[in-house]
Order: sequence, then structure tokens, then C-alpha cells
Amino acid sequence: MAPISSEKFEQDLSYLISCFHEVLSSLGQEQLAYYLPWHPDSKLGEQHEPESYPSIDKLTQLLSISFQLLNMVEENVMVQMRRSAQDDDGLQAEKGLWPDRLQRLKKQGVSHGAVTDMMRRLHTEIVLTAHPTEAKRATVLEHHRDLYLLLVKRENQMWSSMEQAWLRDEIKAVLERLWRTGEIVMERPDVASERRNMMHYLKNVFPEILPRLDRRYETAWQLAGFQSSPSVLAKDFPSLSLGTWVGGDRDGHPFVTSQVSQQSLVDLRLNALIVIRHRLVDLAKKASLADSIQKVPSVLQDRLASYRETLPEESQLAEQRNPGESWRILVSLMIERLPIQVIRNHATQLDDRPHSYRNVSELLEDLGVLAESLDEINAHQIINHELRNAIRAAQIYGFHSAKLDVRQNSSVYQKALLQLLELSGRNGFQSEPSPELLAQTIQGELDIKRPFAISTQEHSAPLNEVLNTFRVLQDHQERYGIDGLGSLIVSMTRNAGDLFTVYLLARESGLAKLEGGQLVCPLQVVPLFETIDDLKASPEIMEDFLAHPMTQASLRYQQKQRGLVQPQQQVMVGYSDSSKDGGILASQWHLYQAQESLAKVAKKQGIALCFFHGRGGTVSRGAGPINRFFRALPPSTINGQFRMTEQGETISRKYANFATAVYNVELLQASFAYESLTAGSRQPLPAEFREFMSSLSEISNKTYRELVTHKDFPVFFRQATPIDVLEQSRIGSRPPKRTGQATIEDLRAIPWVFSWNQARFYLPSWYGVGTALETLKKRMPEQFDLVKNKLGEFDLLNYVMHNVETTVASANEEIMARYGALVTDQGIRDYFMGLVTQEFRRTNFMLKELFGSDIESRRPYVVRTIALRDHGLRFLHDRQLDQLARWRRDDLSKDEASALLENLLVTINAIASGLRNTG
Repeated sequence: MAPISSEKFEQDLSYLISCFHEVLSSLGQEQLAYYLPWHPDSKLGEQHEPESYPSIDKLTQLLSISFQLLNMVEENVMVQMRRSAQDDDGLQAEKGLWPDRLQRLKKQGVSHGAVTDMMRRLHTEIVLTAHPTEAKRATVLEHHRDLYLLLVKRENQMWSSMEQAWLRDEIKAVLERLWRTGEIVMERPDVASERRNMMHYLKNVFPEILPRLDRRYETAWQLAGFQSSPSVLAKDFPSLSLGTWVGGDRDGHPFVTSQVSQQSLVDLRLNALIVIRHRLVDLAKKASLADSIQKVPSVLQDRLASYRETLPEESQLAEQRNPGESWRILVSLMIERLPIQVIRNHATQLDDRPHSYRNVSELLEDLGVLAESLDEINAHQIINHELRNAIRAAQIYGFHSAKLDVRQNSSVYQKALLQLLELSGRNGFQSEPSPELLAQTIQGELDIKRPFAISTQEHSAPLNEVLNTFRVLQDHQERYGIDGLGSLIVSMTRNAGDLFTVYLLARESGLAKLEGGQLVCPLQVVPLFETIDDLKASPEIMEDFLAHPMTQASLRYQQKQRGLVQPQQQVMVGYSDSSKDGGILASQWHLYQAQESLAKVAKKQGIALCFFHGRGGTVSRGAGPINRFFRALPPSTINGQFRMTEQGETISRKYANFATAVYNVELLQASFAYESLTAGSRQPLPAEFREFMSSLSEISNKTYRELVTHKDFPVFFRQATPIDVLEQSRIGSRPPKRTGQATIEDLRAIPWVFSWNQARFYLPSWYGVGTALETLKKRMPEQFDLVKNKLGEFDLLNYVMHNVETTVASANEEIMARYGALVTDQGIRDYFMGLVTQEFRRTNFMLKELFGSDIESRRPYVVRTIALRDHGLRFLHDRQLDQLARWRRDDLSKDEASALLENLLVTINAIASGLRNTG
């Protein structure tokens, strides 16, 4: 893709900043307006005494909004540059999208049949989560969306000078709303508000981008010169699946209860039916074909005759409303059969009437009849432009919108099982049992089909909550089937017993059932391997789990229920905790090795493996360009099955705006499909690369662990970063710690990364890399030179090092030192700042050695976008450092501390806006 146009970027940014300047001036804030960054008369870069600033709080808010304007301009200019490049150089000019990928496949001799077969098997699923990394209020995000749409509206060249003036007024109105609206969340959001925010994307974004995605794929297919056109009924188009953790993720989250999960399932179902109803209502308006102009095919006549018998009153009413319009009559009956109650054209609640569709397959059957009848009269344009939208919405959304995963920590499940064993009178379970006794008991219980206790047995509240959650899933399955139910994810999976425990709890709750004499679990039990040790142990754990008769029977049952070609097992791998545990290089290498080994285990058992990648929004949490990410995965793990989390702020950043959402989904699907089709031709990682990566991992892990496990490191971390403020923030409904212990181990990866980013260390993304590279250059210079010269062929290391380089460029040694100065113990301060500073400089130097040049010459856009934010960020860091020092004093009154905390939260939000990420 062509680099961002400097001229357009500067014009658009200047336009928005001047609008903001006018708004502030009109509100009597002329003095404040002159501190706007990127304004020709800005005073922001000048040195002033703090008391000479107009208003510190207002200036912080001004910078926060200004950064958002900069982010919008960058996003819009990128979109327009992509369009321009495709106009000038063809659709294939944008690397990684369908036109580029399909043409590459055609040139490589991949047949249209092979591509079509892959599309029918392709499973890419985006799982929306509510991890607390979105620091902005939902109201503010709405204002941002409005402003971005107006910015896009300016691209239209048809506006008259008067209309352009009106548009400017609209932009200024939104800017005034932003200025008058508080940016931070004053109260911690509850799960219901997070669910509403997630529903915005499921209702208003993803349904709207589906038609554009299909059109782009169809156009790319034609440009590539493949035979025949993709058929929507044959499911030739790339399928997009959606999942969510909102209302299902209870790992360390006391507010996600069985009732919350039940309500989430109801809301997801209702949302899907609303989306589908909108598509059908739109189709009914356009299905105005007159019976008198074209002969009504027999397939349509037969279906309407059938409805006259089964739904006589509804059929009569539809025929009276639409006389002589058979196609519209059928669509009207489809709308009538949707299981929702509608008042004044608004869906209000689920309504399972006797004649309602029981599942989406019945609706798709009617849509198929409609398509067949239209095909018979050669109404192909109507099929491709009117009917297809309804079919695709039904195929992708079903009657469930997104699959709800249920995640819980293995320790919670183990405690629940121990209580059941104690209640059943088992010897050795009245106190803490030995691991050997527990494992032996679990294995024995898997052969037994009866529960531990009678249904009227009273249980403790925690045990009841576990069992009630499973009962909610069972009840939903009995009423609506399994389409809306995701996986039972076990975080911190340490051994196979953690997974078998879920089977026993499913048996106790009634979720598990007998099938052919064997107890089976209808929902997949999915391990989440998060730490380095767990990744190392994962192949052995999965070998034990997959070999068990109950697992094999469950996977066969799930295969039949979901219509899969072969039994399939998900495995979730975590990037955040493995990086927090062992550093970036050790995390990435052990993730790579674990996936390779797990693929071999699954192949041995004849099971298709679907990796679920728990990626976050920053490099140390797995972020990075998705097309390069796929290229860096082991070839044996890319088989057309893929799930990925989208967390917190990444959701709004990637999907809030239409064109950006289309781009990100297409890049995901096209890149993964291409890698799935070509993975078989990729060579295994050469031995010398493996040796080099293993050494890098070992050395960097040792360096990183020596730092974070030092007895005084927690003191340094808690005083050199604003972690104590973040623990008071209200940006997510989950607590920042899993169990409430004041340890780094118990701290979630998100606040861990967030706090280092705020202080501009970015430490988890690079610490240990410099020492590892320097050591290997000294120990094995020839191998270092080999890797350096062939870095482009070493996809994994190339991908990781580019990501590390980006975070090193974003870090700032001077600002690090100023945060380090907050550490009160001079000995601790000097010791750790010495280590960190030396490693930072070493990493910077060794990256230049590895790449052969500095980032300024190779990636000027990255350097430029960081530099643009420098003056504003420096001011905000000044304010945060001053406020932190005062807030941590012991002599503050409660009111003074509370006021300072509010100011700190505003500053944190503003810095996050400037850095474009939190954690």
C-alpha cells in the first residue's frame, strides 16, 4: 500500500483542529484554544510554569480530544489512500485482501474447485470480549463515530460551498458535545452495560458490512479469472462466525452469574432475530414481482399451498395484503414465523409461538425455495442483490448472533468437585487431598454415569453457581439447540484432570447426557494454556485428554450435532500471561512449539484442531498485523479453522467505522484462507533457525525472570508506574486481580501492560531481547549473520522483531527515568533503572544490527506518527507525574485524594488516547 499522503493528512488535521479552535473560542476559551497541538499558533511546545497554564484539567481534556482527532484523520486518510491505490493500480494493489490473494492463488495453479472447497470449510471466528482496555465512555465513543462519519462525508466532492459550511457546522456541533461530555467512566460499568456496547457491533456493524464483504469477494473472484460464480446457497462465500465472552467469562469475575449468562443468551437470540427481521422486511419491500408478468414456478406455488394448510389465517392475511404477488407473500409468511413479538415494528421480546421457526435451518429452507423460484424465472439480479443479504444474515447470524463461551478458572472447578466428593462421603476429601488421590478418583468417576448427589441436595453458594451455570446451558440447548452455545473454556489448565473435572460437573448438572451407553458432553471442553510451563506441558495434557473414551465420544457427538466433516477439538493459547510470565521471545517461541506439538497429537488421534488465539491489543499481548501473524504460525496448524479474541479498545479501533471494519475482516479472512491453501507447500522451520530461536528464548527468559522475580521488583513496579491508579479505575466490570492478592502473579496481564505503557517503558514488549541478541552474536557470530541475512525467510522471528521494534520506538528513555524517580528508595530505584536503561539501549542497538538499519530509514511512518504526539504526551506525562507524587502522600485528606484520583484518571485516559492503546 502507498504511504499516507502527507498533504491530505495535513489538510484534514488542520481542518479539524481549526474547527475545534473555533468551538473553544465560541465558548470563551480563547486562551485555552492556543494550546491546541498542530495549530499554527500553538503554544503547547513552549516552556511555561505550571501556574501559567489556563487550566490543567481543561488542557488535559483538550489534548485527549485532540489525540482522538489525530487518530480519526490517520484512519480516514489510510482508508482513502487504499481506495486511491486500488483505483490507480487495480484492486490487487492492497496486499493481503481478496483481489491480491485470489490472483496469487490462480498464478500458483490453485484451482477454483480447491478455493471453493476451502471457502466451504473455512471457519474464521471473531470473539468479542469485554476485557477492561477500553478507557472511553460508550457515549464518547458514539460521538467519535458521529465525527468520523462527518469526516468521511467531507470526501464527497459534490457539496456546494453552502453545504460545505453546513457540514463544518455539524462537525463543530459534535466537537462541542465532546467538549461538554466527561471522557472518563465515573462508575465502574456493569456487565449489562458491557453487553449493550457489544450488542451495538452485533446489531449495527457486522450485519452492515456483510454485503460489502461479499461483493468484494465476488469481484475479486471474477478478476482472478476463476470459473463459475460463487453461489450463496452452496455456501461458496467466506463465512464469518461471531462469538462473545460478555456475560460468559467468569474467570475472577464475581458479577458474571448464571442469571447474567442466561440473560446474555436471551439478548443474543433476540438481536439475531431483529437483524434477520430487518433483512426480511427489506426483502419484502423489494420482492414486488407481479404474478401477471411472470409465471409463478411450481416450487413457489407448492410452498404457498402448504402454508395455506398449516397457517390458514396468516396466509389469507398475507394474500389480502399482497394480492397477485406470490414472492412477497412468501416473504411475509417468513416474517410472521420469526419467533419474536413485534409491536409497532419494534421487536420487544422472544415469542415462541406454535407456528414459529424452530431453528434457522427452517428459515433457510424457505429462503432456498424463494431462490429456486427466482432462478427459474432468471431473476438473477434480484437473487444477487436483494435475496442474498437475507440469506447471508441467516447463515452467519442464525438465531443466536454469536456463540457465548463460558470461561472459568480451573481452581474454581476443582473446588466445586472437591465439595461434591466430600458431600458424597469419599474418604480422603474431608481435607485437602493429594494430587495423586484426586487424579485417581477423577479417572474412576469418568466410568460412572450417576451424579454424586441427589437433585434435592443442598450445596454451598459457589458450588451452586457452577452447577446452575451448566443448567442454564442445558436448558438453552433443550429449547433452542446448540447453535448459540460456544465452549467451556478452562483457564489456567494445568493437567488433564482440570478438563475431566468439567465432564464430572456437567454430569452433576445434567448437561452431560447418555449417547449409545456412553456419557457425552454436548459442549466442547477447551483448555486455555497461558503460562510458559503450561505451554510446555500442553501436548502431554491433550494426549491424555483426547485419548479418553468420553472425550472421543463427546467429539463424535459434537461432530454430528454441528455437521462437521470430522471430530474437532479447540485449544486456546494465551499470549498475555505467557508474555507476562516469561517475556516476549520466550512467549512467542513456546507458543510456536506448543502449537506444532499439539497439531501432531491431534493428527495422531484423527482429530482436526482449531486453535483459539487469545490475542490482546498490544505487542506483549499478541497484537500485530494479522496477515503477518498467520505467516508466523507453524504451517501444520493452519487448516481453515481459526478463532481469535478481540478485546476492549481493539473492538472500537477496528470495527467502529464501516470502511475500517470491512478492511479488517477481509484482511483476516483472505490472509487465513490463503495461508490455509498454501501451508502444505511451506517448508518446516530449518534446524539452524530452531537452534537460534531456542537460544534466544532461553537467554531472554532468564534475563526477564531475573528482573521480575527479584524480591524488590514489586516495590519498583508499583512506584515507577501508575498501577495503583489503574487499580482504582472504572474501565471494566472485572477486578484487576484474579483473587485479590497483592502480588504480580495475581495481577491480570491487562493492568500489567497498561501501567508499563502509561509510564512509557513498554517493558513487557522488549525486556530481555537485547541481551539475547547480543549474547548470540558473541557466542555464534556466523549463525547470527545467517539469521540476519535471511530474516525475511524466518517468518516468526521477523514478525516478532518488527513488533518489538515498534514498541521500542514508542518507549521513551527520558520519560522512563522521570517515572523511575518516583521510587522512594534510592537503592531500589538506581538498581532497577540501571538494569532497565541498559537493556533498553542494548535492545535498540541490537535491533539496528539485526535489521541492518534504524527504524527511521525503514519505517518512517511509524516514527512520524510517534513524533506527532510528542509535545502533547510530554505535557500529559508532566501532569501525571506531578499528580502521582501528590496523590501518594500520606497527609492528604479524603477529599483531596479523591479529587486527585479523578484528575489522574482523566490524565490516564488522555495518555491512552495519545498512545492509541492501553493494555
